[in-house]
Amino acid sequence: MDSHNMDMNMMEMNSCQSWSYQAGDSMKALIEVTKTDSDDHKKKSRRIEYKTHNAIYYTMRFLFECGYKLKANPITIATASVISHRFFKEFDTGYDKYLIAATSLYIAGKLKDEKYKLRDVINVAHQTLHRGSSPLDFREEYFMRRDAIVQAELLIMRTLQFRISTPSTHKYLLHYLSTLKTWLTKEIWETVPLCQSSFAFLQDFHHDPLVLEFAPQNIALGCIHLAMQCYGVDVPCIPETDDFCWFTVFYQHAKKDDIWQVIEAIMDIYNREEQSPGNAKNF
Repeated sequence: MDSHNMDMNMMEMNSCQSWSYQAGDSMKALIEVTKTDSDDHKKKSRRIEYKTHNAIYYTMRFLFECGYKLKANPITIATASVISHRFFKEFDTGYDKYLIAATSLYIAGKLKDEKYKLRDVINVAHQTLHRGSSPLDFREEYFMRRDAIVQAELLIMRTLQFRISTPSTHKYLLHYLSTLKTWLTKEIWETVPLCQSSFAFLQDFHHDPLVLEFAPQNIALGCIHLAMQCYGVDVPCIPETDDFCWFTVFYQHAKKDDIWQVIEAIMDIYNREEQSPGNAKNF
């Protein structure tokens, strides 16, 4: 980013126009599985030139990529995405999306005791937006970006009224999977990657602002049900009716329509066509 654009962004920031359960062993094991899947996905993913895109989907892709590079816990990345979605729900336009995403990751790291060095966050964000660039030296450009993140952190926290927390969906997912394990045969549980797939669906769903609109119980059940549908797994001895399904046992307010809405929203992420390039700002 050239110095003129950075100066403009800082002026906009100052005017508030553009910048504005500790896990148990089971959760840790599933997190490690999710990290492995994330690493595999990262190796297969194509490189995106984020500067040519301004859609929220690419903002979340940017956040996830930065999180992977910082070796962030998957739940930390999910927390950061929720922070970003909540902020953009309040302020739809006029803010540098990539700055907000990087700052959300920095905040989530503090919340989850993964206190990344601010310098690392700045350089990872910079090199992800500007492919092939060198790390920033302690010069004017670096300090301008550091100040931008500090200002953006205060803006986000005040916008969210200092109310941030870890999403509860992962805990529900773990609880449901732990119970489901006792219902399925040992062969199915050990050969069908229900845990990995369910967690992957949940992480990917955090690319979409709709993750804020559904009950966390329904999201967790939707991810599991989608994984079961993908691998043709049925829960034994539980007949399905219009008013009752296996997931009703876990969450009495769960309805088929709600679960399928979650599944459709997740599938839409995978089916979404690439957005037309927009005029993204250059954090």
